[in-house]
Amino acid sequence: MRVAEQVRWWGAGLVAFVVAMWILGDVLLPFILGAAIAYFTDPIADALERMGFSRLMATVLITAASLAVAFVTVVLLLPPLLQQIASAIIALPDNLDALRNFAQTHLPSLSENDSALRRAADRLRDNADEWSVSILKGLWTGGLAIVDFVSLAVITPVVAFYLLYDWDRMIAWIDDALPRQHRPVIHDLMGELDRVLAGFVRGQFSVCAILGAFYAVALTVIGLQFGLLIGAFAGLISFIPFVGSIVGGIMSIGVAVVQFWETPGMIVAVAGVFLAGQAAEGNVLTPKLVGGSVGLHPVWLLFALSAFGTLFGFAGLLVAVPAAAAIGVFGRFFLDRYKEGRLYLGSEEAEREEETQ
Repeated sequence: MRVAEQVRWWGAGLVAFVVAMWILGDVLLPFILGAAIAYFTDPIADALERMGFSRLMATVLITAASLAVAFVTVVLLLPPLLQQIASAIIALPDNLDALRNFAQTHLPSLSENDSALRRAADRLRDNADEWSVSILKGLWTGGLAIVDFVSLAVITPVVAFYLLYDWDRMIAWIDDALPRQHRPVIHDLMGELDRVLAGFVRGQFSVCAILGAFYAVALTVIGLQFGLLIGAFAGLISFIPFVGSIVGGIMSIGVAVVQFWETPGMIVAVAGVFLAGQAAEGNVLTPKLVGGSVGLHPVWLLFALSAFGTLFGFAGLLVAVPAAAAIGVFGRFFLDRYKEGRLYLGSEEAEREEETQ
């Protein structure tokens, strides 16, 4: 098969994948999530098999443990988290009033009738009630709709179970279908992609869980309003290095300034929580759990999340990290091939390279 024909076949496959994601994004969500769970728990199943368990028993144990963890998490964390989300939305107008009063009391020069801050606060307050209703409606009609939630909760574990059970056979079938001529190169690329995903996603998600738990518990103990919500959100977005600490710190310090203005020590304590979290993330958690050479730059990751989320919705967010890793791996591969070719080296240098090989 000539190169042009191969390019057409691979290009057609890529186009078909993009079109399927665009059309069936919401339908594919539980299947993508189930496949991700199977991929990340396959090493655990392999380890259990080496200990003497059958593949079926290993899959059952992993599924049961995952469901138990999910159940405990939902029972213990979801009710207070949802309560804080609802309270934050409902209290939005009052919080804006409190912010404006705070500015008028402590920053009078910025809150004069004709100041930009005063005009902006008035506009925010006028629209706050409408925003609150819109947010609640969006949450109900969007990802938190009952049917979608039940579908996700039921289909995802089933898909994850069957894919995890058949994972090795599925990989063997795909490997057997690879074109013989390009099989070694594909093996190298997939191995590099697996290393990047394993190093970043498994490690960074562990960092997110640790930081989210630390922020949520510490802010709740301090008594910060919506501390559980802010801490969980900061941990959730910590998979982009430094972003979680920065955004969470700004949000929590802003709330603390209004809530604890008379006790500045509490504001310092809130800031100290995020300084401690940032220090632990940069010096201990990320180096130990993620490593320094996973090949996913934070700016590239942020762009991938924005682009895939815009194009494909929530399903796009799930495939953004693997897609970013794949593009990075393939980009480095083609850059290496380019530097070995005549376009980069020139005709004479390329001929000398060929003669020395």
